[in-house]
Amino acid sequence: MGKKILLVDDAAFMRMMIKNTLSKNGYGDILEAENGQVAVSTYTAERPDLVIMDITMPVMDGLEALKSIKEIDSSAKVVMCSAMGQEAMVVDALKQGAKDFIVKPFKPERIMKTVTSILEA
Repeated sequence: MGKKILLVDDAAFMRMMIKNTLSKNGYGDILEAENGQVAVSTYTAERPDLVIMDITMPVMDGLEALKSIKEIDSSAKVVMCSAMGQEAMVVDALKQGAKDFIVKPFKPERIMKTVTSILEA
């Protein structure tokens, strides 16, 4: 498919789950970052087509990282991930330019529906 996707989550297990779902659906160029700070530097260096990012992380959270990435590239496509009960943070993320959000625990079909709709748009 030739699309580069950056997965950002402090839980390696979550990154692996999403990566497996993407790989099974033909996405092979997948980058990973364990916090927002690494995500911003990886975005700067790699310019992925899509970022899937957790909100709650150490060092730099997803909202701060979203803001930094949007300052680097206003057309960046970022999807936020959140657990139930983080609706206020999701609303903030959408106001800051996130394209969509996925609620944990993930359903593979929801991940693919979101990824496909954003990358095919």
